[in-house]
Amino acid sequence: MTYTQIGILLSVPSIFGNLVEPAIGILGDVWKRRVLVLIGGVGFGLACLLTGLSHSFWPLLISLMLFNPSSGAFVTLSQATLMDTDPSRHDHNMARWTFAGSLGVVAGPLALGAALWLGATWRVLFFLFAALAVVLLLLASRFHFPNGASHADSEEDETPQTFMDGVRGAFRTLKRREVWRWLVLLQFMDLMLDVLYGYLALYLVDVGHITPAQAGIGVTVWTGFGLLGDFLLIHLLERVDGLAYLRISAIAEGILYPCFLLVPGLLPKFIILALLGMFNAGWYAVLQGRLYSSMPGQSGTVNTVSDFTGLIGALIPLAIGLVAERYGIGIAMWLLIAGPIALIIGLPRRAK
Repeated sequence: MTYTQIGILLSVPSIFGNLVEPAIGILGDVWKRRVLVLIGGVGFGLACLLTGLSHSFWPLLISLMLFNPSSGAFVTLSQATLMDTDPSRHDHNMARWTFAGSLGVVAGPLALGAALWLGATWRVLFFLFAALAVVLLLLASRFHFPNGASHADSEEDETPQTFMDGVRGAFRTLKRREVWRWLVLLQFMDLMLDVLYGYLALYLVDVGHITPAQAGIGVTVWTGFGLLGDFLLIHLLERVDGLAYLRISAIAEGILYPCFLLVPGLLPKFIILALLGMFNAGWYAVLQGRLYSSMPGQSGTVNTVSDFTGLIGALIPLAIGLVAERYGIGIAMWLLIAGPIALIIGLPRRAK
């Protein structure tokens, strides 16, 4: 595929998901959240199956478009339910959630490497993921998944009672400056997380002139040290304010990332990749936790307002793909430095 097609695959499914998921988030606050989670689980497994069966660009695009809203219902509403369990510890519980996700991120490349070593292909993995989704769906069916209304006991709670209440509440929330701060920073943060993850192997092969197998090792180094950072963050947040940590780590990433792009040699790049993986730990956890804290009683609607800015953020991988197509991926990767710069500028100087 071309860089433009890769950019489309990374962007269009996200745009489609961001158009569908706002309704899912609001329904998660006012309707039967458990039903939404289970329906999402069915779509999640089906999308994995279709991805394994795809043999060209268009079937793959369709399968990924099914995957995004299904993941929003299956995974994101589960996250919202976890946030409802203890509203006073959003940062800490998000750190645990992120660590669990990092386990999967690290396991993915390792599973792919094991499959290739055994003579299988990536398609076999997606068939296995579809089967695993069925197991997860059966486990999820045993839980109740109460929505925010079940935990609304504070005068600050704005839990909606009907779907239209949820829509009006979402628009009211978008008028608040504090909410916009976290929404915008979450989009810029993703440059050094999912966007970098999507283009890292391509960059290492096309600019670093290493083999695909070596590039896979580089991705594993980045994700592996990210997993270590996520684990250490769980304990760190018990002693350090999340925003203070975030500011220091953003400065570190702002220094390390240009070094990664400029330094020659495979070993120095891998060492810096390890440090980059360590220092971006907690970015999503803390920022998403603060967004939940700014919208008490509206854990499902948090994902609705996130989708508004997500529509714009979903265009970023496509834009990078277009720049890479025209000027080369080496130039396009410099755009990602906007992530740590935005955090350094946009983070509040003190917690409210």
